[in-house]
Amino acid sequence: MAVHELAELTWEEVRSLDRTRAVAVLPIGALEAHGPHLPLATDVVIAEAMARAGAQRIAARGMEAVLLPALPFTAAPFGAAFPGTLSVAPATVTLLVIDLARELHRHGFAALAIANAHLDPAHLASLSAAAEHARAEQLLPVVIPDLTRKAWASRLGEEFATGACHAGRYEGSMVLAERPELVREALRVALPPVPASLSVAIKDGKRTFEEAGGHRAYFGWPAEASPEEGRARIDTLGEILAEAALAALAPERAA
Repeated sequence: MAVHELAELTWEEVRSLDRTRAVAVLPIGALEAHGPHLPLATDVVIAEAMARAGAQRIAARGMEAVLLPALPFTAAPFGAAFPGTLSVAPATVTLLVIDLARELHRHGFAALAIANAHLDPAHLASLSAAAEHARAEQLLPVVIPDLTRKAWASRLGEEFATGACHAGRYEGSMVLAERPELVREALRVALPPVPASLSVAIKDGKRTFEEAGGHRAYFGWPAEASPEEGRARIDTLGEILAEAALAALAPERAA
């Protein structure tokens, strides 16, 4: 089966799709500070790469995969103090995803799979609320693999597992693989590590990057990033997304 870009299709081409066997894939990121070396759109770049990789695997398993345009605005209160970060209310994100699920359900799509690259707790809660509402309303499945859960996190490398992975080696590698021209390379290679764990800080009640120890809006080991690691992480994210989507549709498809 094929991977399609919804925005590039005509309405008649969409009509011709077997939408009962089509998974809509929505990349979601944030416009948020990612250190002095990575662009505000880092999460969007990663989410789009994850969506493409996941869509290719979904199509290879006999389903149609339809890529939606990325959603770049969401709740980002942890980075809100940094210029350029655009944080919207979590309820806004929840309502938007619910409305999108309703529309995709109305058009007969089999599932909505969200390629999410933004891990702010407020954002994750907004997506979880949308998926729960879709279940209650008996809409199509809304699939959101939560990368903070151990089963997924254990597949994403040592830095990710530490929780010190905002604009560090993990994210920096994927931007180097996808959009190297956006990386301020001279700054990146000179940045010292910030090993403070965001996940621990969140558990301890911290609510901003500054409180968590990220005074330049990065955590981890940015100087160790590489495009080779980035390509490997994108492949893994695609596998995770496809596995979650296919399992939601029929458990035997994920086998």
